[in-house]
Amino acid sequence: MHDDQLLRYSRQIMLPEMDIAGQEKLLDASVLVIGAGGLGCPAAMYLASAGVGHLTLADHDRVELSNLQRQIGHQTSSIGLSKVASLKETLLQLNPEVKITALLEKLAGDTLGMEIKNADVVLDCTDNFESRLAINSLSRHYKVPLVSGAAIRMEAQLSVFDQRDASSPCYQCLYEVDSDMSLSCSESGVMAPLVGIIGSMQAMEAIKLIAGIGQVASARLLLLDAASMQWREMKLQQDPACPVCNPSRQANQ
Repeated sequence: MHDDQLLRYSRQIMLPEMDIAGQEKLLDASVLVIGAGGLGCPAAMYLASAGVGHLTLADHDRVELSNLQRQIGHQTSSIGLSKVASLKETLLQLNPEVKITALLEKLAGDTLGMEIKNADVVLDCTDNFESRLAINSLSRHYKVPLVSGAAIRMEAQLSVFDQRDASSPCYQCLYEVDSDMSLSCSESGVMAPLVGIIGSMQAMEAIKLIAGIGQVASARLLLLDAASMQWREMKLQQDPACPVCNPSRQANQ
């Protein structure tokens, strides 16, 4: 690291568990952030500020006036721009040394698989159940840790699925494919700071995974009721019938 980097990241480097070694791991890391909205904005902003070397942003939407209540990576002047272009500009203003790849598309199929394969950590910041299942399946296939966040109304959740661990549950262990997960912020609303809380936590978990520090929220589901500001935690177990990570199914393939 050069002198400016040592100064920029000094408050992290002085943490005993982080030190220069941990910071260098961040600088060498690649993180895929899928979704440049309410969760993706704060997550990407903290990852860029913390010094993650390469961020790939993927989103097919453009900035609208209704986004600005909570999607803090965009400005009023960004209305009409693609969310990835708008967020990229914000991130470069925060830290011009971070490499940003902006993908104006809804990742799917082989393209989604390729981007996941090339990442050290994947952040699912989408609000689409179909996309979440696809991201989970491919991150499991390529053994890339997945940090999943969700928020709606005044309720939110966070979990880490360490797909490198064959015994770890995956996202589909938590939700059935035919689950009713059709609600979105546009239909049900969401409180602005809530997505900031969860997006920031996603960034924290990604940093811990990359640097190898702390204890990540793997195999745990953290549930936040923001109305009462109370957290609940559920321990997750692998579903023996899960078609994605069932060990016996994998062995028979």
